[in-house]
Amino acid sequence: MKLRLSRVDLRWAVWPLLSLLASSNPVAAAPWDPAAADYAGRKGVTVYVSKQGDNTDGSSWQKGFHTIQAALLAVPDDKGGHRIVVRPDTYAEANLYTRQKGAAGAYNLLIGDCDGSLGSGATGRVVIDSSDPESKGFKSFDWWSTIRATTKGWSPEHTDATFSSITWDRWILRNLYATGGDAGLFWDLTDQSGSGFTVVVEDCVGIGRAFGGGLGYPVVREAEPSVFRRCWLMSLDWWGDAGGLAVGAHNASPPSAPDVVCEDCTLVGPDNAVQILYPSRYVRLKLKDCRLLVLNFSQPRGTPSSGIICSEVADPKLVQMDFEDCVLAGYKVFGTGKHTSQFSYTTKGKVQAYVQFEQPVPEGFERLGLWPVTAFDRLQPPLPR
Repeated sequence: MKLRLSRVDLRWAVWPLLSLLASSNPVAAAPWDPAAADYAGRKGVTVYVSKQGDNTDGSSWQKGFHTIQAALLAVPDDKGGHRIVVRPDTYAEANLYTRQKGAAGAYNLLIGDCDGSLGSGATGRVVIDSSDPESKGFKSFDWWSTIRATTKGWSPEHTDATFSSITWDRWILRNLYATGGDAGLFWDLTDQSGSGFTVVVEDCVGIGRAFGGGLGYPVVREAEPSVFRRCWLMSLDWWGDAGGLAVGAHNASPPSAPDVVCEDCTLVGPDNAVQILYPSRYVRLKLKDCRLLVLNFSQPRGTPSSGIICSEVADPKLVQMDFEDCVLAGYKVFGTGKHTSQFSYTTKGKVQAYVQFEQPVPEGFERLGLWPVTAFDRLQPPLPR
């Protein structure tokens, strides 16, 4: 194994030693997945969502609920192992929430039956569209997203009680296309920040004004990081905290395992592919086989991107980035705003960067001199698997 370690803040200096003592693959096979062949956890109920159902109790495709929200509220307990299976269609829903967490060793699963193998009789995307409910179009408004969270008093318009996404803990989401609001697939713990929290997101598309996906602000579970695997995440805005992936954490000290692992993901934004959120404390993010694409290559005399990976507000010295076999493209690699401190990072395998010709490439990155055609071929969201 060839590991390059950047010049780092001393608080992160012990991280490579801890990593070598741990498994080389922080995301091993998942016996807690109720859809896995080797699943040995508790078997809960299966709830069906289909607009062709009779909207009664969701116990079969024929009795399927017409909305995902109704199915989420039908999950009976927090002992885990429950499944919600959704027929391909477009579901005009926003601010989804559940009352029931999953459990250690028995996560809950929300899955789109995109290939019809689960009995829906249909193929195609499962689209969760959080556009304006009065059909006025894209609803770019703080806290209006696929996943419900809000903070009372955020603005004069935010008068609802503060609400946390914490009840999504130990859920798996698979084969979903989430769009139309401020964030695609993003969980904000709000007043429960600093709690343990894990979600696994696979084969999903997330598109939002601010964030395509991400989470804030849990503390790390070393054996249960949050995972985005084979996901396509896009931010549509350049202003403020915005990025294809947005991550915040509340660890009291540098964690020896990642808060979030991204595997084979495409992260896209007009300004940032990855945004570190304020007020984070000690964030660690692992990116493996990922493509980070920023669309602003403005001249330095114009309005250039603030960085493929950006931490303008949160202090970058509290951030550890671990790259393995990734391709990055954008005006410059790291953005730290007015901070004089820098990111800590490691590189493993081939980590390549295509940047504006006047910008430096960090040590451990291979500078690309020609347009990364293969990476940019992935700008189109993938078809359902």
